[in-house]
Amino acid sequence: MQSLQELQDGLKQFTGEVVWYQPLLYPHFLYTKGVRYLAVNADCFWLLDFIFSNQVLPAISEVIYQVWTIEQADNQATITVRDRNETVIEVFTLSNSCFPLKEYTLWCIQGRLLLASEY
Repeated sequence: MQSLQELQDGLKQFTGEVVWYQPLLYPHFLYTKGVRYLAVNADCFWLLDFIFSNQVLPAISEVIYQVWTIEQADNQATITVRDRNETVIEVFTLSNSCFPLKEYTLWCIQGRLLLASEY
């Protein structure tokens, strides 16, 4: 895993990406090169699994444009899902989380997960 500063600097390089990856367990979804970079370098493929697996919840699956924000504090993560109007759809709390960034946002638009900078 990279240092926090290396991770933050590395994430800045991803803009307007056109390379897509398909997760093996969730073949109906795609994610970008930037999301892959985050997952590899922050050791958080679990976050992608969490986002994709929760797409079965009706309140989430009905929203085409989703904003997923993870906030980390004291080994606990809060993941908030909002729509494009910033209306909160769902809030999850995870114990024993090791996400290295204090806060980060991913977008899931029509089953495609991307960094905000890649939109």
